[in-house]
Amino acid sequence: MPEISRFFGIIIAMFYKDHNPPHFHVRYSEYKATIEIENLVILSGKLPPRVYGLVIEWASMHKNELMDDWERAEKLQELNKIAPLE
Repeated sequence: MPEISRFFGIIIAMFYKDHNPPHFHVRYSEYKATIEIENLVILSGKLPPRVYGLVIEWASMHKNELMDDWERAEKLQELNKIAPLE
């Protein structure tokens, strides 16, 4: 699972050729979640509220880049790194 960003102990990654809808994976400590790119809702898993808020803030700023990486992953192309939240 290629890592595309990392900030405040939060790891953002995508799988190649993953199932729809377009989404990304989040890991933070013992927590894991899958977040839909379009609506930024948790599809599966759980995150602490503060972490979920940081992820939503980051993802809302990078939706176009996330969709670009999703399309690249579908084509088995190398994913681009996305700037972390600062």
